[in-house]
Amino acid sequence: MGDKPVIGRVACAAAVVAIAMSVAAAPAAAQSIGDRFKSLFGGSSEEKTEKAPAETTGDEDVTCPSVTVRAGASTYKVAAPGKEAVGNDLKYQVTISKTARECTIQGGQITARIGIQGRVIAGPSGAPPSVQVPIRVAVVAAGVGEKVIATKAYQTTVTMTEDVSVPYVLVAEDLVYPAPVGAEADKYIFYVGFDPQALKPEAKPKAKKK
Repeated sequence: MGDKPVIGRVACAAAVVAIAMSVAAAPAAAQSIGDRFKSLFGGSSEEKTEKAPAETTGDEDVTCPSVTVRAGASTYKVAAPGKEAVGNDLKYQVTISKTARECTIQGGQITARIGIQGRVIAGPSGAPPSVQVPIRVAVVAAGVGEKVIATKAYQTTVTMTEDVSVPYVLVAEDLVYPAPVGAEADKYIFYVGFDPQALKPEAKPKAKKK
């Protein structure tokens, strides 16, 4: 791929099967599930579980990797204080039910927008009025010695209602990474998943001693 500005777009619904990494958290705006997925990806907000493969488009055959939920990070459970998130001590759990992605390329840099849809399910211990959902998105070069190309954490706030299960949607708007060259693009994959560490405030740098 050259450095001349070329824009290629690919949009497609994708599904589920986990992530965990590290970097500073950034907020992601919430909107209705139907509006968010239809406006960004032109698709239905109905839950889907089929996995869409990586696709190419444009003069440069820009590849938009498929999305996978990284194993071990597909569910986020929160317990009552001092308890384990099981049985009657479970306050709520958050799941991922659908993903979508869109990629553009310009000046040798790919900008990815990853849509994530799921539900917050109240537990026996009772969910709070609002829930912070922490999600991490990464683009990874798969293979021996898996390499993280870019990673970023996002959050969205879900207002709970009288319903036991409340839907949410988050769109990561600004994951940027260098466009891979040749067959290397076939190794790329987007991983998404819950990252509770993203909710913790960053440690303040220690003041230098005078």
